[in-house]
Parts: sequence; structure tokens; C-alpha cells
Amino acid sequence: MPAAFSDLGGWAADDPAPALAAFRRSCRVLARAPGGEALGRDGFAGTAAQWAEACAAAPKSPAAARAYFERWFRPYRIVMDGAADGLFTGYFEPEYRGSATRSQRYRAPLYAPPPSGAEAGPSRAEIEAGALAGRGLEWLWLADPVDAFFLHVQGSGRVRLEDGRVLRVGYAGNNGHDYVAIGRVLIERGDIPREEISMQSIRAWLAAHPAEAPGIMNANPRYIFFRAIEGEGPIGAQGVALESGRSLAVDPAFLPYGAPLWLETVDPDGQALRRLVIAQDTGGAIRGAVRGDLFWGAGADAAAKAGRMKSRGGYAILLPKTVSPGPALAVR
Repeated sequence: MPAAFSDLGGWAADDPAPALAAFRRSCRVLARAPGGEALGRDGFAGTAAQWAEACAAAPKSPAAARAYFERWFRPYRIVMDGAADGLFTGYFEPEYRGSATRSQRYRAPLYAPPPSGAEAGPSRAEIEAGALAGRGLEWLWLADPVDAFFLHVQGSGRVRLEDGRVLRVGYAGNNGHDYVAIGRVLIERGDIPREEISMQSIRAWLAAHPAEAPGIMNANPRYIFFRAIEGEGPIGAQGVALESGRSLAVDPAFLPYGAPLWLETVDPDGQALRRLVIAQDTGGAIRGAVRGDLFWGAGADAAAKAGRMKSRGGYAILLPKTVSPGPALAVR
């Protein structure tokens, strides 16, 4: 049975207007899908045609956001293997210094994807050793290999060039290897206590151990290729610009891109974080029905929150009222 909006803790206090703006962008993608296309695992979220009417009714006025979602949708709690609890982390859009040409200072390349594609490609260690060198794929250079590594982890970012221009770069593919969290490697080695692991503590360890840092980073064999992003950004896996604090990376094997989700967790400072978000992205570490990565935006504050976020929580999916959830994913 669906939940009532009054059952969603904090619903009345949230301003869903930013989520509505994000949802309208997702609707432009949903509108291009064949009407019979099934959404969500085994089609539990209905078809693209069933979402089309709700999308068409999405208002432009921010003031109408709450009334719109309450009129057109019903919330359902997501449950996986009997549990509605999962892990929620954060990511952000970093900005690093870089150059369009290699120099003594700028020696860490960002690669465009190889023409042959990324499947079964060389590992990170092999690429760092020169497996792709000399093929004309290097198109930007960063000063710090650690910056390049974390740009791979975030999947998108900004590069400020020496002439003052700022280029936005985004995900263009990967080398086909599974993602390995180097934080887990450092925990297993006993280098950082589990309770202290964060992006900030990992960066500090890498900076303090320059001789060991390349080997630790190479423990993650997954390598990301980049492209230039024009206009709004960063761009998520759904192909739309992300909304600060309102776009959530999910596992698309379970949840459909574009779905509104009522998120209930805590922020890195332990404060309640209950808001409407939109599923618009994914990542190598985002696996499972109850698993999310919240996009915090750009800047130092976003970096501080994203790097420290590691919270338990859950969510409800908002489905158009014309959809009766299928049995593939437990919802209540």
C-alpha cells in the first residue's frame, strides 16, 4: 500500500521547488523514451507513457511545487531484503588548476576516451605507466595526480586554466574495470581508522605518503575518461544538469532515472536531512536498491559536506498515481 505524504517526516517543512526544477529537466529525457518502455527493475515503476502525463502537468511556478507532487504522485517506501535502511554518501563538483598543454608543472593528464571504447581496457596502473600515451588522447593537464584521481572519483568538475578560462569537464566513459574504494584499502592496511575515513583524511594520507600514494591510487583499477561540457552542468548519467542538494546518484539497475525520491537521512554534522530529491546520476560505488550519493554542488562548503558524508537512511519513491508498483522491488 502507498504511504500518505503526511507519513513522510518533514514533508510539510521542505521546499520542493528546487526538486521540481530538477524533475522538469528529467522529464525532457523521459519524454523521448518509447511509451512502452518499462521503468525500474522489471518495470516496477510503470512505463514511460504513464509518466508522460505527470510530466506534462509539471508547473513552471515554484510556488505550485508541493501541490503538484501531492496531486500527481503517491509515495512508496523502498524496501530491499526486508530492510528499508541503506548507505548515503555525498559528492560535489571540484575545481582544479590545469593547462591545455603539458609542462613541468602540469604533468597529470586527463584523457578523452580511446576510439576503440573503454571495455576491457588497460587498468589504472597500466594507463599511469603509459598504456595510452602518444595516442593524442591527452587534452588537459593537472598539476597534481591526486587532484586527477579525485576528479575521476567525482566524475565531473571544473579546470581553471592559466589564462583564467574555466572549463567544465564531464564523464565520457571508463576503462571497463570495477571500482575499488581506496578508503577501504587504507582501512584494511590499518593506515586510517574506519571511523575517521573521509575524502579529507584520504587526501591528507596521500599527501603525507608521496612514495606510497601512486600504489594506493592504482589499487582502484577503474579509470575515467572525460569530455568538455558546454552550458549548464555538471551533467549526470541521465544526461541532464544536476541540481545542488537535490540530485541523487542511484543504482539504475533498481531505480529509474528521473524518479522523485523522498530522502530521509542525516547530514555529515548529524542534522536531519529530509528532502525531495531526483534520481539523475549513478557511480561505480552506488550499488543496491537503498543506496544513494547526494550531489552537494560546487565550492568549499560542498566539498566539506560531500567528503564527510557517510550516513544511514532510506527513501520513498514517488510514483504517478496511474502506476501500480510491480513485485520486482518491495515497496510499501
